[in-house]
Amino acid sequence: MSQPWQQPQQPPQHNPYGQPPPQPYPPHQPQPHQQPYGYGQQPPPYGAPGGFPPPPAPVRRGNPALAVVLGIVAMLVGAGIYGGILKASDGAQIGYLAIGTGALIGAALGKVGGRNAALPVVGVLLGVLGVYLGQIFGIALELSDIANIPVSQVFTEHFDALNKAWKEYLEPIDAVFFILGAVGAFQTARKLGS
Repeated sequence: MSQPWQQPQQPPQHNPYGQPPPQPYPPHQPQPHQQPYGYGQQPPPYGAPGGFPPPPAPVRRGNPALAVVLGIVAMLVGAGIYGGILKASDGAQIGYLAIGTGALIGAALGKVGGRNAALPVVGVLLGVLGVYLGQIFGIALELSDIANIPVSQVFTEHFDALNKAWKEYLEPIDAVFFILGAVGAFQTARKLGS
């Protein structure tokens, strides 16, 4: 049964005019001078008709061991900056220093380590240690100026005096700085690792 809009199919006959018989559904191919999609037209959602959706983005894999190594390097750099600013400000603690040290550590852990549940916890430990080393380094810079000896000598030969001086300067507010360093490292590692 033929529909009113379709022509009945007939067997192919010899065409005296040399043209191929018309196809029921000619393939649509843009001409070289035409754009495939005109003004106001958008391409199909998945590329060419009959295409498949694009493959999902690859899962980012991390390197936790390298992340920990870079986290330790970031901790040492952050502690150096922390101590330098402490000395320059005559020992005045600034909360942003602790958060910045922790965030630097967390950035190294999260960017390189990827999604690893242990890395934010490692960041907490490194953040607390970074704040401690920053405070120790600030005191070492001050003792170096007072005693007129190199900072390396303060660390190697007078570390017991350095740690004793740190304990004397320790105040209850310093607990806040340790917490800020730990939270900065944890949050940054978790956000950048996702």
